[in-house]
Amino acid sequence: MSMNGAYLRLTPEELARALDDPEWAWGFAEESLDEDGEGAAPARARHFTTGQTWHVLGFLLERAAFPVDVVMGEELLTGEPWGYEPPRYLAPDRVRLAADALRRTTYDRLVEGVGPAELTEAEIHPQIWESAASLDWARDAFASLREYLGAAASAGQAVVVWID
Repeated sequence: MSMNGAYLRLTPEELARALDDPEWAWGFAEESLDEDGEGAAPARARHFTTGQTWHVLGFLLERAAFPVDVVMGEELLTGEPWGYEPPRYLAPDRVRLAADALRRTTYDRLVEGVGPAELTEAEIHPQIWESAASLDWARDAFASLREYLGAAASAGQAVVVWID
């Protein structure tokens, strides 16, 4: 079974409701996944996934001292797991900070100096780090995450994050 990074955009009003009623939020997340389907463009999607690249993206962003935890979220939404762990969220101001920082961050800069041995030693999921070219695997997911969070920031939205 694979682990995937999952995201849900919420208006400030929806975030307030989600904090008051996490069961509503879970139902809303499921509905959004059904509505968006697999092919929605990141800028238009309510629900988004980085797929299995979540772990390497988190590693690379943490290594670069990124100012916002866009992979695991920051504030606890509920103690009940959605998938593997409880969901966390980024408030609209943190989404805006993340989007601004992502605009100034290139994937090439993130992977600069990183080799397969470092990823293997850090036990980054999934264990596919056989060559330097394996790092290109997460490039498109990073670009899509940048687009998704940029759209959420432009709309003044919060983002819920979980590993599904």
